[in-house]
Amino acid sequence: MDKKFLDRAQKYRDYTADLLSQLVKIPSYSGQEEAVCKRIAELCDEAGFDEVRIDKLGNVVARIGSGKRILAFDAHIDTVEVGDRDAWQRDPFSGDIDDTYVWGRGSSDQKGGAASMIAAGRILKEEGFSEDFTLLFTFTVMEEDCDGLCWKYLIEEENIRPDFAVSTEPTSCRLYRGHRGRMEMVARIKGVSSHGSAPERGVSAAYKASRAALALEKLNESLQPDEEKFLGKGTIVVSQMAVSGPSQCAVPDQAMLYLDRRLTWGEDAELAISQVKEAIKEALGEYPESVTMPQYEKTGYRGYEFFQELYFPTWKIDETHPLVQGGVQAYRANFQKDPVVDKWTFSTNCVAICGRHKIPCIGFGPGDEKEAHAPNEKNRIDDLVICAAFYAALPYYL
Repeated sequence: MDKKFLDRAQKYRDYTADLLSQLVKIPSYSGQEEAVCKRIAELCDEAGFDEVRIDKLGNVVARIGSGKRILAFDAHIDTVEVGDRDAWQRDPFSGDIDDTYVWGRGSSDQKGGAASMIAAGRILKEEGFSEDFTLLFTFTVMEEDCDGLCWKYLIEEENIRPDFAVSTEPTSCRLYRGHRGRMEMVARIKGVSSHGSAPERGVSAAYKASRAALALEKLNESLQPDEEKFLGKGTIVVSQMAVSGPSQCAVPDQAMLYLDRRLTWGEDAELAISQVKEAIKEALGEYPESVTMPQYEKTGYRGYEFFQELYFPTWKIDETHPLVQGGVQAYRANFQKDPVVDKWTFSTNCVAICGRHKIPCIGFGPGDEKEAHAPNEKNRIDDLVICAAFYAALPYYL
């Protein structure tokens, strides 16, 4: 079986690049993925998948095989917005193809993974896949807004619970086995208003919030890495601040700090909230009025309501886990060398699959993390080929 799948994936190099180009040409911001989902469903049908459907949330779920064990490959197909168009050297939705790259928004983050999945499915069907696996290829929605929501839905509402899962987020064709979790928090602080001509009569919520923000900067510096020193240290940053009062000529009496907290192994929401409360108390001599986790309540393109709190648990699996070792063997069979085994810096749908629901995950995807959310986003065509070969080979090594 050595290199068989790589040879087939190389044969489909132009096909896979064209798949990605087609997907890039269809804008698909979070909650607006209908057109690209319909096209993906058509492409999976054309590639010969056994079953293709779109669920109530809007995810495309394609299947090959009907074995007892379930292996899922996941690509989110929503993207962030373009940002400053003047920073783009090409049309963000051109899907241009040259000798090396496919260009455009979502090419790495992460429609490249989707294109390689479709190509892998075509290869497996042509090879007459008959292993004792059900292979699910999920093309999921709303990840950029709320990573893992789509898979929380698939597990809890569709009762899909794979034995193993692969996220095809960009890894530069390295094998990833974990990443930090994250959560969002809102800290509210109260002051006492007074006329702006006599600020000494009031207590400025703006000044209190400023001292609180500096205390959280200090908290960030004190956070420690995980014991294994694999995932790295947690972080916290004040991403937004707002103050308000009775008028523009008054001491503000309310303040809000919006916080982005990255969680390493051993850290959770309860710990993170308590740390924020204590840090603000130390700075102000009193606890904030509240520190809470907001809810994500955006409705997807099919109008189905499925919400969750903005908490995304940390996850990792051991390097000796059968899924990791199966991935190493599949990579070695195709490329005659061992993969680099590492972790993501950013967050993925694995926060729900493994972090929340304890289903073993690995990551293996085309493109680089640094391309995510950046202008002039692009993906290497060679990476698409490598990943298509890896996805097709993996079930044979589990």
